[in-house]
Amino acid sequence: MAARVLLRRSLAGASALPRLPPGGGLALRGLASSASRPREDSWLKSLFVRKVDPRKDAHSNLLAKRETSSLYKLQIHNVKPECLDAYNKLCQEVLPKIHEEKHYPCALVGTWNTWYGEQDQAVHLWRYEGGYPALNEVMSKLRQNKEFTEFRKERGNMLLSRKNQLLLEFSFWNEPVPREGPNIYELRSYQLRPGTMIEWGNYWARAIRFRQDNNEAVGGFFSQIGQLYMVHHLWAYKDLQTREDIRNAAWNKPGWDELVYYTVPLIQEMESRIMIPLKISPLQ
Repeated sequence: MAARVLLRRSLAGASALPRLPPGGGLALRGLASSASRPREDSWLKSLFVRKVDPRKDAHSNLLAKRETSSLYKLQIHNVKPECLDAYNKLCQEVLPKIHEEKHYPCALVGTWNTWYGEQDQAVHLWRYEGGYPALNEVMSKLRQNKEFTEFRKERGNMLLSRKNQLLLEFSFWNEPVPREGPNIYELRSYQLRPGTMIEWGNYWARAIRFRQDNNEAVGGFFSQIGQLYMVHHLWAYKDLQTREDIRNAAWNKPGWDELVYYTVPLIQEMESRIMIPLKISPLQ
């Protein structure tokens, strides 16, 4: 549908472009002076080059929630296919101990296996209440935790690859809080064009209002360390058909198509994961 919206608007925009007189293209090339070429170049560039306004503050200050200082860590582990069950069992034994330890200023937000998307994959989302100092405190204490050291060693033997990102949450998004299930979760990840994060935030501050009717919005985040200009939106649905119905219903709300039209050009790549929560996940 987004493609149809873009095509319709592109055609409408094309009809508004100035028309050259018959043979005008040749005449302009023959008669154009060096003084007129900069104006033509400027007009053409305006069609294809996106202007980025200078900013006087960091994205994290403009977009993140100021009333909290929470930092999030997203972990993505690609597990050896034959080891996934053992990996899940190990995580379910150890991760709750970290989550429940009062002296660790962190909390497990959710932990899942990817159902549709890249297979044999585990996704974990942690919150560090207190920002970078809390992250450093937790990492320092875990390095001295013999059980966790053994856990990491055993877990490492089960992995093909792993990566992580440090994230902040958008100020206008719902805060991820525990919820009862059963639900499936969708993690939609967007690689934005550099320089467009503020623009994305401005549009989605309005767009999120269209997606609150069914309590499907869980959390929205943007990267600070790791792969930059990454945005992650986390959604919860009863099942795949409910997901389809809710997403289709958004297109019947006046204004949703406009916001899709303006945000799609900001994206370089996007990915969707459908995920199933583990039994220990606070998000069920």
